[in-house]
Amino acid sequence: MQSQAATVKDYLASLPPDRRAAITAVRKVVNDNLDKDFAEGMNYGMIGWFVPHSIYPGGYHCNPEQPLPFAGLASQKNSMSLYLMSIYGDESRREEFLADWKKSGKKLDMGKSCIRFKSLDELPLDVIGRAIKRVSAKGYIAAYDAMRPDRDKIAARAGRVEPRVAGAAKKAGGGTKKKAAAKKVGPKKVGEKKKATAR
Repeated sequence: MQSQAATVKDYLASLPPDRRAAITAVRKVVNDNLDKDFAEGMNYGMIGWFVPHSIYPGGYHCNPEQPLPFAGLASQKNSMSLYLMSIYGDESRREEFLADWKKSGKKLDMGKSCIRFKSLDELPLDVIGRAIKRVSAKGYIAAYDAMRPDRDKIAARAGRVEPRVAGAAKKAGGGTKKKAAAKKVGPKKVGEKKKATAR
C-alpha cells in the first residue's frame, strides 16, 4: 500500500523507529551524492528523486504529469526497497554496479532496479553512493531519451535523425536501385532469347 504522506518529513515520521533510522541513513547517502539538477520529494507513495519538469518538461512518458523518476526509497510490508532507475535498461551501468557490490562481500537481493533490504547492515552504502554520483541529470536524460519507445518523435522534434532510421532509409534506397536495375536487365534477356530462336 502506498503512503499518503504529502512530504518526506511526514513519510519519515510515519515509520517505526528502526525503519526510520535505516531509511534516513540511505536517504542521506543519496542526497550527499546527488547531482544538483535532480530534486527530492514524495513520488509514487515513497521518497523519490527525479528530474523536475523545470529541467525536463516532458516528464515521465508513462505519465507526463509526473517528473522523470531517477531513484526511490520505500519502507514496505516485508522489507525496505531502494529503486535505482539509472541501472535499469543500461547494461554497462548495471554490470559496473554489480561488480562494485560483489567487492563489498554483502549479499544482494535485487530485481531489475529494486534493491531489497531488511536492515542497514545489509547495504554497502559506499557502493550506493558511487552509483548515484556516477549519473548526472543531463546524462540520465540523454540515456532515457535514447531508450524511450517514442524516441523517433523526440529526435524529429529536435531536428535529429536516429541512426537506426537513417540506416533503414539507406537500406530502402538501396533496394529501389536494385529493383530498377533488374527492370533494365529484363528486356535484354528477352531480346537475347528471341535472337537465339531466330537462329
